[in-house]
Formats: sequence, C-alpha cells, structure tokens
Amino acid sequence: ALTCGTVSGNLAACIGYLTQNGPLPRGCCTGVTNLNNMARTTPDRQQACRCLVGAANSFPTLNAARAAGLPKACGVNIPCKISKSTNCNSVR
Repeated sequence: ALTCGTVSGNLAACIGYLTQNGPLPRGCCTGVTNLNNMARTTPDRQQACRCLVGAANSFPTLNAARAAGLPKACGVNIPCKISKSTNCNSVR
C-alpha cells in the first residue's frame, strides 16, 4: 500500500513550483510519473489522493491552478484533480 511518506517523497521536488511560482523541475515530473505508476489499484489511488489533499492543505501558499495542472504539465494522466477539496472516495 502507498504511504503518505512515499507520496510526499515523490512530490518533494514540486514544492517550489507549487508554492513559490518557481520553475517546474524535471525531478517533480519524475515523481509524479513514479507516483502514478505505483498507484495501480483503486485503494492505492484513493490513498494517494488522501495524501495529496492532506499535503495540499498543509501549504497555505499552494497555487491551486498549478496544483490542478501539475499532472498535465508533466504529461501524466491521473484520475483525480490535485486540490484541497478533492473527494477521494470518488476516485476509481
């Protein structure tokens, strides 16, 4: 099962991009891709979603538009929107 530590570790390189309008580092997209590849089952995707929502809420300066657009910016298709209010129970 995916842990929030794994999710956070994979997305650590994205923090500056998501909170300080910095450039999008390659390591961030590598992490997004890794995370997508790890979350193969519905329970794993829901757990990853919960971790993402929790992480999003821990950053008051999170740029919501950048967070929502992160998967697309990295060329990754994920089944949920990264936001502070995503309903993770609806993720399949």
